[in-house]
Amino acid sequence: MSALPSPASQTATTWSAEVRATFNLGVMLALTQLASIAMTTTDVVMAGWLGPRYLAAESLAGSAVYPFFFFGMGVAAALAPMIAQDIGRGNSNGIRRSVQQGFWVMTALSIPSMIFLSQIETVLVLLGQDPHIAALGGGYVQAVLWSLLPSFGFLVLRNFISAHGRPRSALIIMLAAIGVNGLSNYVLMFGAFGLPRLELVGLGLSTALVSWLMFVVLLGFCLRDKHFRKYQLLAGTWKPDWPHFRAIFKLGSPIGFGVIAEVGMFALATFLMGLIGADALAGNAVAIQATAVVFMVPMGLSQAVTVRVGLAIGRDNLRDARQVGIVGIGLSIGFAVLSASCLIVFAQDIAELFLDKDRANDQAAITLAVTFITVAAFFQLVDGIQAVSAGALRGMKDTTIPMCMQVISYWGVGGTSMVILAFTLDFQGAGIWAGLVIGLSVASVVLSWRFHHLSKRAMQTIAGLPEAG
Repeated sequence: MSALPSPASQTATTWSAEVRATFNLGVMLALTQLASIAMTTTDVVMAGWLGPRYLAAESLAGSAVYPFFFFGMGVAAALAPMIAQDIGRGNSNGIRRSVQQGFWVMTALSIPSMIFLSQIETVLVLLGQDPHIAALGGGYVQAVLWSLLPSFGFLVLRNFISAHGRPRSALIIMLAAIGVNGLSNYVLMFGAFGLPRLELVGLGLSTALVSWLMFVVLLGFCLRDKHFRKYQLLAGTWKPDWPHFRAIFKLGSPIGFGVIAEVGMFALATFLMGLIGADALAGNAVAIQATAVVFMVPMGLSQAVTVRVGLAIGRDNLRDARQVGIVGIGLSIGFAVLSASCLIVFAQDIAELFLDKDRANDQAAITLAVTFITVAAFFQLVDGIQAVSAGALRGMKDTTIPMCMQVISYWGVGGTSMVILAFTLDFQGAGIWAGLVIGLSVASVVLSWRFHHLSKRAMQTIAGLPEAG
């Protein structure tokens, strides 16, 4: 962890004021995440209009793209605490330098990612995938890979404005992009207005075009808005600042690996469900989609806590930084009680949104989906706590040890528990979801303990007391 600043005497933020500030920022960031899910869901639905083989190809190809995107998202997330701390210190030059070097870092990540993805059809065939599905997916990826660079640039700018507590513009752009994306998909996929029918290639091109549009619009906003134009983000020299470049990557790469570890745990659950059977796999897909939507709120709170902790540390106010983390965890617990109750009460209704209750072949999948959703209700509490605790630690620029904790919790504990419960003890699909609960529970304990330990030690340093062990 980077050394914490020397604490200075500051007027503490009241608990009620912190609750309002964290809640308001968290809601805006959660809505931004939901808008992102809406765009990807639109792509999946429209790929399905082409037929099951096209949907399978889009899903397979998407699974190859997502790890690169999630890693980049994690690296870009490092900018939020860096910029927030510079805001707290009043360091405008540092803020501009972080944004510019953020663009360099994301460009450096994009280029090798695009080169690898350009050969994805060959990779999929070598991995034993159906050559026809691999060809369809490869064509899609050849187009969609051009969305990586603008998507990463958008993430840089979104973290920049979020660190200022002003994410509304990114939310508005993303909400507008949902409709633009759907229209663009239709035109390019099905050949409307006299254009050629491009099917999955058109879907990929649409994603790339909309990504560039979103980036350009948000960049224009940041250059012209009265709150942000003072930073002159495009001014000055653009040569790489290698110490700053390395600092972003050093802070952000553990975040990226932590994100991949968590996503990978759920991917492992899907793979294991496939070993059980098609009904279990279908029920699992429903449960994962439902919990993914619900998780956007804890994710938004996590991002808000990262910003708020960073701002407090930038002001040399470690008391407020600890308070932010406690407030964020409290808000996540409150939401978890609500979301868990809704999942339990409406599990059947949620399952029937995706599967047809009047179709005999869907009955087994619906029953399993209800079971999985009910089990998922029990990890809402620990999932929120681990997400917000990780966010608080990011705000303190503590990412390497939390990443190790996440990998051990998700894969060492969660993955092992899934295999033992599902197959050794024969709990089948319910055992897999119980394993997810166990992995997330361990992560919530160790991450919240680390935040408590680090923030308490900092508070004792302020008071001149002996440090806790």
